Amino acid sequence: MQQCDLIIKNGICLTPMGRIETNIAVKDGKIIGFGDSNAMSAKQIFDAKHFHILPGVIDTQVHFREPGLTHKEDIHSGAKAAAMGGVTGFFEMPNTNPATLDEASFQYKIARASSSDASSGSVVDFAFFIGGAAENIGQLKTLEKLSGAAGIKIFMGSSTGSLLVEEEEILRNILLNSTAPISIHAEDEARLKQRFHIAETTAHPKAHPIWRDSECALLATKRIIRLANETKRQVHVLHISSADELPLLQANKAYVSAEVTPQHLTLTAPECYDDLGTLAQMNPPIRDKSHQEKLWQAVCDGVFDILGSDHAPHLRSEKEKPYPQSPSGMAGVQTLVPVMLTHVNHGKLSLERFVDLTASGPQRIFRIQNKGRIALGYDADFTIIDLQKKYQIKHEQMVSKTGWTPFDGFQAQGKPVATIVRGNIVMREDTLLQDNGGQPIRFMR
Repeated sequence: MQQCDLIIKNGICLTPMGRIETNIAVKDGKIIGFGDSNAMSAKQIFDAKHFHILPGVIDTQVHFREPGLTHKEDIHSGAKAAAMGGVTGFFEMPNTNPATLDEASFQYKIARASSSDASSGSVVDFAFFIGGAAENIGQLKTLEKLSGAAGIKIFMGSSTGSLLVEEEEILRNILLNSTAPISIHAEDEARLKQRFHIAETTAHPKAHPIWRDSECALLATKRIIRLANETKRQVHVLHISSADELPLLQANKAYVSAEVTPQHLTLTAPECYDDLGTLAQMNPPIRDKSHQEKLWQAVCDGVFDILGSDHAPHLRSEKEKPYPQSPSGMAGVQTLVPVMLTHVNHGKLSLERFVDLTASGPQRIFRIQNKGRIALGYDADFTIIDLQKKYQIKHEQMVSKTGWTPFDGFQAQGKPVATIVRGNIVMREDTLLQDNGGQPIRFMR
């Protein structure tokens, strides 16, 4: 009889061969078998009858604000929010204080995430981006190969934090002096500065998508695609918000991949600004329904490679400052799975496409080792969901330090009921079962 640490029984598994009702055997953090549970014995049994078992969801764009801004969020609280939302791994962004630009600042985050203290550490697996900037170009090829490095991140338009690269020669040199995938915040800084008077004059968040208009996104996306093709370097354009960018992305897949967020697929202007005010403010902005419809068509057409939350938390007191002094960004790592499962139930995308965007896509684009699918030898990372569960998302359910969500009152159908990381059940039925234990995500570099 095969000895295991965990057997997950009776679930509908989303595997490379399709949906299969089977049992999964786990030992030493790896998937070691499928099939007849009577031929296996285990220390722990998880009965997943009526549930779907997905490859662990990987959120490749979160801002956990540590160090320097931990009153908003830290690695420990952000990772708990991830686990509560069914997310088994995250990639965290470098626009902290100080920014993640060198080995010391990077290793600080690794140490904090790896901590075994009850009040720190990550409960899920993790990786951290290195910020790409003029001062560290010569170090990038070394930094990107550090254990737990997700790749390089460039901000082409100003957002939260001080990282900004707008000069073309610096952009080109970052691409030429690195080998890992480069994630891009694509907004044109010159146009942002030129049009800021719109935000100041209007003094209402409904001006946000007018100030940071689709042309602002298009100019930056055109520019980075041109540089990617010129240097033959892989770039990953984050949080696509406009219909205008989609034909370019579709025509340049050789070196360019793209991300979409649940916010841009769910909220629409001007309604969100009327209903939520500055709580709906993010960069790039939520746009009107005509843009959203094109984003959904791109999801169906396979233009997007990854779905990321762009979890960018701020306290409610900060968000309630008068626009445009109010900061951009919203929490999202805990709501990514239920919001998108609701869209699955409404027929907007298949469960298989959801898996492609949240597990297979991250593995493929960032070349992650041993994650992203339910297959023999892979890490035993699972997001177990009740696809039929109906409930209302509420502020008070959020475990982020922010304590609020733009999806308060959202009628969800589809709920993460367990988060399993390398065979460890870290969340079950809305209860966190451990405080830390996450490990660096490994990459093929």
